[in-house]
Amino acid sequence: MITALAAAKAYAAQGAMSVGSIGGLSQAAPTGGGFGELLKSAMTDTLKATHHAETKMAQQVAGKAELVDVVTAISSAEASLETVMAVRDQVISAYQEIMRMPI
Repeated sequence: MITALAAAKAYAAQGAMSVGSIGGLSQAAPTGGGFGELLKSAMTDTLKATHHAETKMAQQVAGKAELVDVVTAISSAEASLETVMAVRDQVISAYQEIMRMPI
């Protein structure tokens, strides 16, 4: 099983290498818009991957999609969600560390 930190590192490496897609969805390379834009992009990608997985599941139920495609889409959505959760955990940890600093 992939750990949250490993997922975050993989996501960071993917952005640095400008890999084009996850689960068949195209992903734009970061343009240096700042941390907020990076988070917005990650959330958008996660929502798209989740929607794609839901669509594939519905198509499988209707008999219009292969099971392999459904499993791949679900795995991609899960990896995206784990990445977002890992980033969230790191941000919360950094915030808590800053709050513990003496003034």
